[in-house]
Amino acid sequence: MNAQNRKRRTVTGVTLFLFLPLLHACAGAEMLVQACFSPQERCSVHILRELGKAKRELLVAIYAFTHDELAGALVGAKKRGVPVRVIIDREFDAANEKSKGRFLEGEKIPVRRISGIKTSMEREAGLMHQKFVVIDRTVVFTGSYNWTRSADRVNDENLLMFRDAATLAEAYRQAFFRLWERKS
Repeated sequence: MNAQNRKRRTVTGVTLFLFLPLLHACAGAEMLVQACFSPQERCSVHILRELGKAKRELLVAIYAFTHDELAGALVGAKKRGVPVRVIIDREFDAANEKSKGRFLEGEKIPVRRISGIKTSMEREAGLMHQKFVVIDRTVVFTGSYNWTRSADRVNDENLLMFRDAATLAEAYRQAFFRLWERKS
């Protein structure tokens, strides 16, 4: 066996070793994936359905949040006893009078307003441009879709829903709490 083949076998072995735990974690799972594209479909219908089923936890990180029905569904979940937390972009919330940050706080839902991270090379921080929700540690919504009426009815947006996705949901939960703890 020449040196190139030995190197190729070693790389393959290392790759399998690194990814085997991930494959094992997903092997028994039947994760369901559904895609929605607006404005052809009202993607909020899918989110509203899943928010209405929430029992354990709702974690929302969303850049733009002005959608009345989605805000109402979060309030409804809180009234059912579901812990709800929301992260929104600081600049969007400050500049947009329709932003739901103040409304949610008035309903006693914890809201964090953050900006993107400022690096030493940049003059200003970027956006907190995340768009995802984790429901009951098993359902994840993510995509370009902001929680706005325009995202439902005017913009070309996409939304992916992953159901029975505990491993993926945990990765998004960890990302959520890194954002939640950020001081910005």
